[in-house]
Amino acid sequence: MKENIITIEHVTKRYPVGEGEFTALNDVNIQFRKGEFAGIVGPSGSGKTTLLNIIGSLDSPTEGKAVVMGKNISELNHKDSALLRNLHLGFIFQVYNLLPVYTVFENVEFALLLQNKTVTERKKAVMESLEWVGLGKMANKKPSKLSGGEGQRVAIARAMVKRPEIVLADEPTANLDSANAHAILKTMKTLNKELNTTFLFSTHDEKVMGYLERMVHLEDGKVKQDEIIEAKKTE
Repeated sequence: MKENIITIEHVTKRYPVGEGEFTALNDVNIQFRKGEFAGIVGPSGSGKTTLLNIIGSLDSPTEGKAVVMGKNISELNHKDSALLRNLHLGFIFQVYNLLPVYTVFENVEFALLLQNKTVTERKKAVMESLEWVGLGKMANKKPSKLSGGEGQRVAIARAMVKRPEIVLADEPTANLDSANAHAILKTMKTLNKELNTTFLFSTHDEKVMGYLERMVHLEDGKVKQDEIIEAKKTE
């Protein structure tokens, strides 16, 4: 049995709205193990992104406890939260946010600049990461020269260059056509298997769901179903 890498216990998240409040998550309990390829699924407003942000230490629960890589998110100060993200977490968003003035290589390398690595170590890690996503020959191109699918693959390389234990992907295929979406998902599935990286998606995209090995269904901030998919066809 693999160890739990994420543990969510009785997590509730409320936001002030006018004179009242909005409950985005309501007493959520769930665990994820190392190496899972899982998704938090549900309609818009169900709490998917809120839960992903808490796991990524970008937010903290109003009540309950979120433990990621052995760290209680609510107890982390700003510096410790940044350290958790810099060393152990990778993020992939639907808007891939590449810096236009930098090359593909520099965009991916940026994730390593806060780590104490030599130029040689960074170059090796960046090129390896770009090869994983099939973009080794585009290292010196600017983002403006890339297609949408290529831009999202650079975003995956940027997330993976640190060899994170956990990758959090928020609607990563939302801006891609079907062919590019499937190519991206197959790449992530391969990295999941080869590196034993935990991938956790927030999505309501049927294409993404077709690749997941586990789906946690959220509705109105509550877990409605936790579904294990034994053998998912991804071809």
